[in-house]
Amino acid sequence: MRQHWDDFRTAGAFLTIFPVANDVEMTPQRLGRSMGLFPAIGLVIGLGLVVVNWLLDSLIPRAVLDCLLVLIMIAITGALHLDGVADLIDGLAGGKDREGALRIMKDSRVGAMGVVGLVMVLLLKYLCLFHVPLEMKSAALIFMPTAGRWMQVCLACYCPYVRSEGGTGGAFVDNVDQPEFLRATATLLIASLVLFWLKGIFLVFLLGLATTVLIRYFEVRLGGVTGDVLGAVTEIVEVLTLLLILAVY
Repeated sequence: MRQHWDDFRTAGAFLTIFPVANDVEMTPQRLGRSMGLFPAIGLVIGLGLVVVNWLLDSLIPRAVLDCLLVLIMIAITGALHLDGVADLIDGLAGGKDREGALRIMKDSRVGAMGVVGLVMVLLLKYLCLFHVPLEMKSAALIFMPTAGRWMQVCLACYCPYVRSEGGTGGAFVDNVDQPEFLRATATLLIASLVLFWLKGIFLVFLLGLATTVLIRYFEVRLGGVTGDVLGAVTEIVEVLTLLLILAVY
């Protein structure tokens, strides 16, 4: 039980700005195990957004509140995944081959394509959230961050880490395996059933199709994944999840 709690705190410390695991030894094995709990951290983030939405719903206009919810998500995660979005788009747009894309992604500077891509991802997330029916808003706020973090586990489990020099992302990817994937998927399935009932299974099925496409794409384009890829797909899948909710409902 203590190990599971420490793994949960490790996941929380990595995915949020909160220092909840300062006393936990961050071994590569623990980092890998913690990925199985990434969707659980997404659930906690989503529940926090639901509380904020409930507290401010009668005080702030809907459009402003939805923008505030997006900003809160950015603040909670320390914009960690957004940095990955900009780096990935820059690399894919500017790199003519695998090596060129990886080299550009490692550059700390952000190019024009990265800025445009980042703005569009945030704009799409805001507009999708704004148009989610009010009766589905709480479910969407919970499911969106859960699905985004589940996708990280999928790519880490089924794609190799491509940077030979290693990195923080490599410590996770190299130590995640089927048990973590199954735990993460079970969390997503239970959440989908509780929040959307049978339509939730359909949502998970569509997300599974998207997973297959993303795994194949990054294997062909980059040879695998990096930390930037894992961060970027979190944001992209959050937007995709909201789009699917809008389509289904």
